[in-house]
Amino acid sequence: MAYKTVLAVTGADLGDGDLKLAIALCEEAGAHLAVLVVGLAAPPPIGEYAAFVSQDWLSERQADMDILQTRAAAVTALLASSGVSSDVSSEYAEEGAADDVIGRRARYCDLLFVGPELLSRGVLKTKTVEGGLFSSGKPLLLAPEGTSPTLKPKRILIAWDSRIEASNAVSHARDLLAAAEDVRIVLVDPLVGEDGQGEEPGADLAAYLARHGVKVTVDRLSSQGRTVDETLRQHAVDTAAELMVMGAYGHSRLRERIFGGVTQSVIDDTPLPILMAR
Repeated sequence: MAYKTVLAVTGADLGDGDLKLAIALCEEAGAHLAVLVVGLAAPPPIGEYAAFVSQDWLSERQADMDILQTRAAAVTALLASSGVSSDVSSEYAEEGAADDVIGRRARYCDLLFVGPELLSRGVLKTKTVEGGLFSSGKPLLLAPEGTSPTLKPKRILIAWDSRIEASNAVSHARDLLAAAEDVRIVLVDPLVGEDGQGEEPGADLAAYLARHGVKVTVDRLSSQGRTVDETLRQHAVDTAAELMVMGAYGHSRLRERIFGGVTQSVIDDTPLPILMAR
């Protein structure tokens, strides 16, 4: 799919580093940049002292909203000076509902960008990733510190396990895959057979992608005592991959999100940008 609208989430107290990366992505792709500035609301006071501190709490909330609006104005000025097509919105969200707020906004983009500054923030990072994955149906591009995100990667690694989440991630990345010079389908300890990944693991996906003009090879790896995420990370380094495409695994129950082990580990520690979808 073509990325015509990129959404970047930032916090009221974050800098401009993530936004500058998002601007560069949109310039590269000729895309519109939507920015959502999020402030997390302080929880209301509870217990026997609630009545005495409620005015302080209201004052704190008002101060937070003032900071949020100041930040939104600064972001608007930054984007205006960049020349990219853009819009800015802001939300002062209760912490428990912030993921749904972000997810609803992300439904109107093609890609949700999560930069290194946001990835360093525990609560807002979690709410952004969960909101994007569970509430929008759109892919995320995660760009950790020290990486160079691009929408025109030459070397792409697909973390493949034949599950629907991985298939959806590949579908979202198909235009990137077709434009790349080297695409590697990587399977770690694949299971052969009808109940596993077929008689020749990775072959079906390779044939599918080849029909879309993708230059693809299949790498079947043995973990050799390492974890799956460690094996994937090392292979990404060994092949000089610029992007990893993978499915995100987990479950949603009310507001509790539980990620699968590989998904969480890769999010927390990756040497390259990741395009992730459910």
